[in-house]
Amino acid sequence: MIDLLVSIIAPSLILMKFSGDEALGASGALLAALSLPISWGLFELFRYKKLNWIALLGIISVMLTGGIGLLKLDPQWLAVKEAAIPGLLGLVVLVSSFTRYPLIRTMLFNPAIMDVETIQRRLEELGQSQAFDARLLKLTYLLSGTFFFSSLMNFILATSIVSSPAGSVAFNEELAWMTLLSYPVIVIPSMLMMMGILYYLWRTIHGMTGLPLDKLLLSQKTNKQD
Repeated sequence: MIDLLVSIIAPSLILMKFSGDEALGASGALLAALSLPISWGLFELFRYKKLNWIALLGIISVMLTGGIGLLKLDPQWLAVKEAAIPGLLGLVVLVSSFTRYPLIRTMLFNPAIMDVETIQRRLEELGQSQAFDARLLKLTYLLSGTFFFSSLMNFILATSIVSSPAGSVAFNEELAWMTLLSYPVIVIPSMLMMMGILYYLWRTIHGMTGLPLDKLLLSQKTNKQD
């Protein structure tokens, strides 16, 4: 809820209500609106004392939006930027499947979420390791597909809504509407896709190992021990 408030609702309200010359002005409102997600992102990075590359990309994305507005570039660059970042993520996830370090293991099948050691030991005991790796490859394709979906929808949303010259009040208002609409149009569907992929991963592990859910999730195992 804090992320939703700081990254979407509050910046959108600032852009809509305070972009006029009698308030902050177009540039001032844009700076004020973008300072919220940037500050929150930096706070999160320092709070957890480790580099979160997804959060870092979010900060870079917001700063690029500010640059487009303040430098008064063609609004088409906003659409390119909105599509480029999730598209690049999808491409990185896809390419990683051909390396020794597929990102599906970092983003979903990782020790912070699941008891990876127990799962892998069980897979080896049952001779399911290769079959599981093949299933992970399929999940990698699905995961990259969610980013490509986000890239396409971001581009469509940006080109459909933002058409006014950058640096104008109208540009700020359109940017605010794009930000608000991105939640139901892009964020929620992408979250549902990610949840579906995670559920499919859990079902795959359960089917191949026979381990119950409380043995798969690290948090459940820790709670039981406590």
